[in-house]
Amino acid sequence: MSELTFEQMLEESFKTIHAGEVVEGTVIDVKPDEMVLNIGYKSDGILTRYEYTNEPNVDLTAVAKVGDSMEVKVLKVNDGEGQVLLTYKRLAADRGNKRIEEAFNSQEVLKATVSQVLEGGLSVILDEVRIFIPASLVSDTYEKDLGKYAGQEIEFVISEYNPKRRRYIGDRKQLVLAKKAELQKELFEKIHEGDVVEGIVKNVTDFGAFIDLGGADGLLHISEMSWGRVENPKKVFKVGDPVTVLIKEINGSKIALSMKFEDQNPWKEAADKYAVGMEVTGVVARMTDFGAFVELEPGIDALLHVSQISRDHIEKPSDILKIGEEVTAKVVDLNEADKKISLSVKALLAPEASEEADEAAESDVESAE
Repeated sequence: MSELTFEQMLEESFKTIHAGEVVEGTVIDVKPDEMVLNIGYKSDGILTRYEYTNEPNVDLTAVAKVGDSMEVKVLKVNDGEGQVLLTYKRLAADRGNKRIEEAFNSQEVLKATVSQVLEGGLSVILDEVRIFIPASLVSDTYEKDLGKYAGQEIEFVISEYNPKRRRYIGDRKQLVLAKKAELQKELFEKIHEGDVVEGIVKNVTDFGAFIDLGGADGLLHISEMSWGRVENPKKVFKVGDPVTVLIKEINGSKIALSMKFEDQNPWKEAADKYAVGMEVTGVVARMTDFGAFVELEPGIDALLHVSQISRDHIEKPSDILKIGEEVTAKVVDLNEADKKISLSVKALLAPEASEEADEAAESDVESAE
């Protein structure tokens, strides 16, 4: 029997490998874009940055060092130059596929960092598997700017798993909705009408503001923002403002809020401050054809009827009054129950008219004598 040559003995001392095989390797050299592994074969294996991960611009010297062991997959036994081409990301993706399939079947909540913000959604990479989360499934509300999610770790579930087409769809929206439902349940279990709670202004409209109470939103209507008059909510509140509000009414899932706290109610002292017969001064706040409403203080308006504005006949208040004008008048009626006060400018003029009449009468008597 012929003896084996040294080269033949050396050849037989190495294991055989084939494409697709998973092998154990030891890093013997590493550069930013490539590493070399001893895989127990006659040739060393080459693992490029592109075949290491799907993450862009990764510096391989930051993730591996000489002496590290790692499992890799043989991509090509001979790249034409006698080198073995290896892949790590495809092995990880194979295992990731299995992981994603299991998560899809069990609806497990997954976590991953947003690697890309795309025009139509977000992209995350989990175990080297790229998962797309459409914009419509990112949140329960329309997100105009998805940029805020860049680099953030988010939770999601797999809503579509199609490895043949490499289509993996994530859904964050259902988790957001589930969390909100949980918080809403907790909130409604602890709040009651009449409670004073803290909230954050979530949105401001022409008719009011929506306040986030930590589980549900409540509506603070413009008429409930103050005992005084609020012309434009957007001049009073801005999104993100912390506010203290009163829960006025709970109707199903709807919450009506108020900032008209009873201890600040100006009508509590109205009977003393605006008793019948008192002379008061206020500002014309608004006008109708039948009279002008005079604001005596924030939250208390009094009616100055058109017939009480002057001793002379006038057709409508706007003929002699204007919005913002200061008016002094006499309180002629106070109805606490209905929160109504009536004023009269003419009542202040009556004594003067009476004196003139008395002087005229005295003059007539002297003339007759």
